[in-house]
Amino acid sequence: MAHPTTTGTTTTGTAPAPAHHAHHALIGVGQIRHTRLRPAKHAFAYAGWFLLLPMRSLSLAQRAALPFKERDHGVGGPDALAWVEHLLAQEGVADADGEIWLQTFPHLFGYAFKPVSFWFAHRQDGSLAAIVAEVNNTFGERHCYVLHPPDQRNLRWGQTLSADKVFAVSPFCRTAGQYRFRFLRTPSHMVARIDLMDEDGALLQTSLSGALEPLTRRSLRARFWRQPGFALGVTLRIHWQALRLWLKRVPLHLARSSSTSPPLPPTLPPHRSP
Repeated sequence: MAHPTTTGTTTTGTAPAPAHHAHHALIGVGQIRHTRLRPAKHAFAYAGWFLLLPMRSLSLAQRAALPFKERDHGVGGPDALAWVEHLLAQEGVADADGEIWLQTFPHLFGYAFKPVSFWFAHRQDGSLAAIVAEVNNTFGERHCYVLHPPDQRNLRWGQTLSADKVFAVSPFCRTAGQYRFRFLRTPSHMVARIDLMDEDGALLQTSLSGALEPLTRRSLRARFWRQPGFALGVTLRIHWQALRLWLKRVPLHLARSSSTSPPLPPTLPPHRSP
């Protein structure tokens, strides 16, 4: 089996790391956008929301009280934070000793499908050490793209990061090309953008954005009432858009990767917050 992670490269950005809501869980309320440019133009946008969790500031018990399940990440183990810490160590990221924020879709009413989650690993001074893009497809497979400079330079918000596409996500795209990632964060907003490039230029343009607010019982209730079927809707909309692409006669590419996330070593203990 091929190693289930990909290390990306970066180009210089200009935006400094902003001051964040330190150690408080957040909700991002905004939109999911997707545009396909070839061979048939296809675009859609949905209202959506995501969690932004300071994983090292939350105990396992605190995370269990949220619409979040550890098993939705990594290899489905009991501690997703321990898994990503091990993954970063495997990839040579030795200085992610600050907060690790996880941007992910919620687990609601016993169900979740998370096309992509992002782990933002910080140093103690608040600078970014690495970003992990954890990608899932509808076939139950998973791959992680670990994005960090090989010379250990600081990542910066607004910087463009790239990684070769090595994992099959949609049957309407070849497992080839290059992803270009860009992340923006301010105290009040979060944007994650992923573009897929091939030999003919831009093919896909996607983004997940949201206005940030504290994660409280009140804000969670508001999301539940406004979008009670959001988690299941993620999957249903993927299949609906696939049908629309098929009707537009976009070619199918059926070969798939079998890459999954690396397991935790047997001797690695669960993470415990101090």
